[in-house]
Amino acid sequence: MPVAHEESPTGRPALRPAVMLGALGIVYGDIGTSPLYAFKEAVRAASAGAPPTPIAVTGAVSLILWSLILIVSIKYAVLILRADNRGEGGIVAMLALLGARNAKPGSWAGVLLVVGLIGAALLYGDGAITPAISVLSAVEGLKVEAPALSRFVVPITVLILVGLFLVQSRGVAFIGRIFGPVMLVWFVVLALLGLGGIWHAPQILAALNPLKAVEFLTHAGWHVSFAMLGAAFLAVTGGEAMYADLGHFGAGPIRASWFGLVLPALVIHYFGQGALLLVEPDAIENPFYRLSPDWAHYPLIGLATLATVIASQSIISGAFSLTQQSIQLGFLPPMRVVHTARLERGQIYVPMVNWLLAAATLSAVLIFGSSDALAGAYGIAVASLMAITTLLAALVALKWGYNPVAVLAVNGFFFAIDLVFLGANSVKLFEGGWFPLMLAGLVAFLMLTWRKGNQLVEAARVALRQPEAEFLEQLRRDPPIVLPGNAAFLSSATSAIPLHLSRFVARSHALHKRVLIVTARYEEEPTVARDRRAEVIAITPDITRVILRYGFMEDASVPDGLRCAVESKRLPPECIDDLTIFIGHETIIPKSDQRGMATWREEIYAFLLRNAERTGAHFCVPTRQLVEVGTEIEI
Repeated sequence: MPVAHEESPTGRPALRPAVMLGALGIVYGDIGTSPLYAFKEAVRAASAGAPPTPIAVTGAVSLILWSLILIVSIKYAVLILRADNRGEGGIVAMLALLGARNAKPGSWAGVLLVVGLIGAALLYGDGAITPAISVLSAVEGLKVEAPALSRFVVPITVLILVGLFLVQSRGVAFIGRIFGPVMLVWFVVLALLGLGGIWHAPQILAALNPLKAVEFLTHAGWHVSFAMLGAAFLAVTGGEAMYADLGHFGAGPIRASWFGLVLPALVIHYFGQGALLLVEPDAIENPFYRLSPDWAHYPLIGLATLATVIASQSIISGAFSLTQQSIQLGFLPPMRVVHTARLERGQIYVPMVNWLLAAATLSAVLIFGSSDALAGAYGIAVASLMAITTLLAALVALKWGYNPVAVLAVNGFFFAIDLVFLGANSVKLFEGGWFPLMLAGLVAFLMLTWRKGNQLVEAARVALRQPEAEFLEQLRRDPPIVLPGNAAFLSSATSAIPLHLSRFVARSHALHKRVLIVTARYEEEPTVARDRRAEVIAITPDITRVILRYGFMEDASVPDGLRCAVESKRLPPECIDDLTIFIGHETIIPKSDQRGMATWREEIYAFLLRNAERTGAHFCVPTRQLVEVGTEIEI
C-alpha cells in the first residue's frame, strides 16, 4: 500500500519515525511473519523425518541467519535498492529503466523483456500463495492450545481471507494507520520470545559461525541438503518487497527499519526457536507457539493473525500497484482502477485483480489445507523472481557505467546463490511448486499475447492511416461542412491521421471548426512534471497535434492534459470549449495466415480487447463529451 512520505531538503524521503514505522507494516509484513513456518520447515527438512538433532538445529539456524545477511541485507538493502528509476522500484520499473518496452522481437532486448515479464508474472503467483500460507500458519496455533479445534483451522482461514478481499473496495487507508504500530509490537514480541529461548539454551549462539551451516550441508547428503535449503529459503521470502516499495518510502527509511529493528528481531527469534528445540526436540510440531508461555498462546494467536492479515494486505496492494504499472506500459489490457484515497496517489483498488487473486488464494487454502503442504508451493516462484531481479540489476549497473568486472563478480556471486536456492526449491515442483508457476505462466502468456496483439494492431493502423499531406490535400480539394464547436481525436501515434478522423470525414463530409489530434503517451519514468506534460504542434491554423506525456505511475487524463496545455499557454483557452472527443472503437478480426500470432492467440487477444476497460474511461473522458467511431482491423 503506497503512502505519502515526507522529503528531506535533498528531495529524498526523510528518516522520520513515522515513515520508518509505516515501512514496518507495508515492507516487512511478509518477511516478518516467516518465523511462523520457515524455521519449522527447515529443521524438518534437515531431520528427514527423524527427531531433530542438535547439529541439524544449529545448522538450520546458521543457514537462516546467513541467508538473511547475504540475500536481504547485502543484496537487497545495500545493492538492489540502488537500482531505482527516479525513486521508483520494482521489476516493472527496472524494465522501464532498461528501455525494454519497445524491444524488437528476437533481439536481446526482446529476450530481456520476456524474462522481465515472467518475473512480473511471478509476483502474482507469490501474491496468491503469501496470504494463504501466512494466515493459515497463524490460525494453526489453535492446534497447539486446543487440538480439538484442528478441523476449524481451514474454515476460519477461509473466512478471514474472504473478509480481507471483501474490504479491498473500501481502500486500505482505514487499516493503514494501524499497520506500523501492530508490526512494531509484533517485532518486539518476536525478539522477547527469542531472548527467552536463548536464555535457556545459550549454546545455540554457536550458529553465528557460518561454518555450522556449511558443515551440516556438506555432510547431510545432497537430498537432505537441498530440502533444507529450499525450506530455509522461506525465511527470506518477502525481501523483494524492499525493492518493490522503494518509491513509497525511499531507501533510507527501508534500510533503517531493516537494520535497526527487523533484522535483529528476526535473528533473535530464530535463535530462540533453535534454542527451544535443543531443549525440547518434540516442540518441532510448532516451535513458534511452543516458544511462548502457556498464558500467552491465545493473545499470540490473535497478534499473529493480525500480523499475517497485514502481510497479506501488503501483498494484495502490491499486486494492484504492479497491475497499474503494467497497464500503463502496455503489458496488460486496460482495467478499471479505483482510487481509494484522494490525497495519496498510490492507494488503488483493481476489482478484476482482487477477485482473481481471491480465487487463487482460496483455491490454495482448499487444495493444500495446511501451511506444511503450502510450504512446498511457496519458494519456487520467489526464488525465480529473485534470480531475475539479480540479472536485471546487473544490466542496469552496466548501463549506468559501473565496472563490468565488478558487476560480474558481485552480481555473479548473488546470481549463483539465487540459482542454488532455485535448484533447491525446484525439487518441490510436484509437491506444490506447480501452483504458483502455473499462475505465473498464465499471466506471462496473457502479457505477451496482449503486447504482441497490440503490435499487430498498430502495424495494421500504420498501413491504413492517411499521411498528413494527403489528408490536407483532400480537405482542400473537397472542403467539408464546418461544424460548430471543437473536436479532439485520440490517436495512438504521433504522426499521420487517425483512422477514425479520416473515416469520420469520409462518411459525414463534415469537420469541426477547430480540430485537435491528441496522443497520450506513457514515458519510461514514474512521473512527468506538469510543465513537460503537453507538446503542441500546429499542422494548420485549424488543426493542431497535441502530445501528452505521463509517467507509468500516473493516470493519463486527457481533459486534464489539455487543461495543462492551456495553463502553459501552448493552447488557447477556446480550443477546449465545447469540446467533443472522438475515439476509435476497433473490432479485431483474426485471420488464419502466416502473419502475426497463431489464430487461437489472436482470438484470445480479441477477447481481452473486448473485455478491457473502455478507452474513454481509461483516459478519463466524460461520457457526455465522447463519440466512438467504429473500425474493423484484421490481424
